[in-house]
Parts: sequence; structure tokens; C-alpha cells
Amino acid sequence: MEDLSRYPWVGHSAIMGRVAREWQDVDTVLSYFGARHKRARARYEAFVEEGIAQGRRPELVGGGLVRSLGGWSQVLSLRRRGAKMFSDERILGSTEFVQGIISDAEQREKETLRLSLQISTLATLAEKIARAEGLDNRELRSGSRKKTIVRARRLFSQIAVKKMGYSGAEVARFLGVTTSAVNRLAATSEMPDVAKYI
Repeated sequence: MEDLSRYPWVGHSAIMGRVAREWQDVDTVLSYFGARHKRARARYEAFVEEGIAQGRRPELVGGGLVRSLGGWSQVLSLRRRGAKMFSDERILGSTEFVQGIISDAEQREKETLRLSLQISTLATLAEKIARAEGLDNRELRSGSRKKTIVRARRLFSQIAVKKMGYSGAEVARFLGVTTSAVNRLAATSEMPDVAKYI
């Protein structure tokens, strides 16, 4: 683990706080392991150690279809028999699973496009939410921790990130808050009021 923390060609050293890389989004990775960096880093490190303890995993080598079927010999055998398999190199799983994932992704993409046409920019969304929540548009972008403003910012983050497809970093720049704050707000359970704005 100590060698990994010093190794310059992977992102681990930045995530552990040993190296500063402006371009690496450490906050997003750490947000999956906890709200506070110190505790999140400890959990992340434990997660990596568990993975190392598992050793080499040959079943995780190769493309999605190859892995799903158990190797190239199985793929070739199916081909010789004329069997057709639906696959995607990015996804490990059966034909039905892969089709379901791709179908869900296409549905989300259509919804994102619909919202992008309906609410064209982050500024439009901010104006809409601020007006409906009884706030001034500038308050939403003020960084204030007032309960009503944080609530509106949470709504904004959930719609912008989860529904419209903006990155946490883009939304954070717009709001004038940190990327980790936006990612935390977007990742919390979806607010019922989201439906009013989409």
C-alpha cells in the first residue's frame, strides 16, 4: 500500500492526499466513501486493500462478452453453432442484462435531451427554482447555509446532475460551491419536489 501511495502513474496518490493534481476529481471518488476526507480516505484505503487481497482475477480480463461467457473458447463455440449474443465491451453480463442496461441508458439519454430542450441552461433552471421557492436567484448562488437556500440548492443539484446530465464540477462552478458539496446534494435521496421541475 505504501508503494502504491508513492507510485506516480495512478490516481491513488492524489486520492490519498500525497500528490496534488488539479485535474483529478478526488472529491467525487472520496464522496463514495464518506462525507469527511479523513474518514473517506481511510475507507477508500481499506477498500483497495480488500481488492489487493483477492489477488489476480482472470475472469475480469478481456471484453464484456468474453468475460461473461468464460473465455474466448466459449465465444468461438457459440459462433460455430451460429448462436447470437448481444454484448457490449463495457458491460459484464448475460444478453438480457446487457440489453436492459443499454435500454435504461437510452431512456435516460432521451429524458436528458427532453429536459435540455425544456430547461436549456443552468441559469434557466436556477431562475425557475428560485422563483418557485420564493428566493432571489443570487441567493441560490450565494453559498449561504440558510435552510431554505440549501434545500433549493439540493433540488437544483439533483435536477442538474441526475436529470440533465451536468457534471458535479459544472454545477459547482455555477453555484459557487465545492464539487463535493454538489455531489453530496445530488447523491442524497431524490426530493419529491424534483417532479415539479421536470
